[in-house]
Amino acid sequence: MRLVIARCAVDYSGRLNAHLPLATRLLVHKGDGSLLVHSDGGSYKPLNWMSPPCRLEPEQPGEEEASAGVTEVWRVTHQKTGDALRVQIYEILHDSAHELGIDPGLQKDGVEADLQRLLAEQVERIAEGATLVRREYPTAIGPVDLMVRDADGAAIAVEIKRRGDIDGVEQLTRYLELLGRDPHLAPVQGVFAAQEIKPQARVLAEDRGIRCLVLDYEDMKGIESGVPRLF
Repeated sequence: MRLVIARCAVDYSGRLNAHLPLATRLLVHKGDGSLLVHSDGGSYKPLNWMSPPCRLEPEQPGEEEASAGVTEVWRVTHQKTGDALRVQIYEILHDSAHELGIDPGLQKDGVEADLQRLLAEQVERIAEGATLVRREYPTAIGPVDLMVRDADGAAIAVEIKRRGDIDGVEQLTRYLELLGRDPHLAPVQGVFAAQEIKPQARVLAEDRGIRCLVLDYEDMKGIESGVPRLF
């Protein structure tokens, strides 16, 4: 990973056009080829970026650019869409490269993992008379958190989040679409479970026939699951 702090201007061209005027910014060029442009604000979100597959190629600044103080130009082109990010660099204040190695990946949040475990032990919260089929039920695009059946045997896919937003509803929607193609499961009901569900996410879920379930983590931890314990 290369980290460059530079006075630069950035232009994005493609499906949309965007311009960042001259300012001091952090340029992050990752090993996968992606480039992210950050300012000293805006939390974790870059001001602009190019996602892989893409390629960074240095260019010589034109005469007009050079006379304006541009010392080098980076062009990052997306290899599928042709969208381009062009960075005019006026001055480099810091330039370093670091080998980060293979990342083990994001581990699921401890509270979210606990919510999944507790809800699997307390499936009656999902539906009266429900029984657990499996945790991390596999689909072609990843596992759905819980698969259960209600008292009538109907399949229910449950996606669990700590905070439920629109992205979580979209994720569950994709799972339901795939699971609904399995004749042994169809029709599959959906339950979106979280400690907190944002209003927009609730509206979207209910519009798609997905039931929302708010989880009380403290209450769930205080209920005995009925699983035999040594102590």
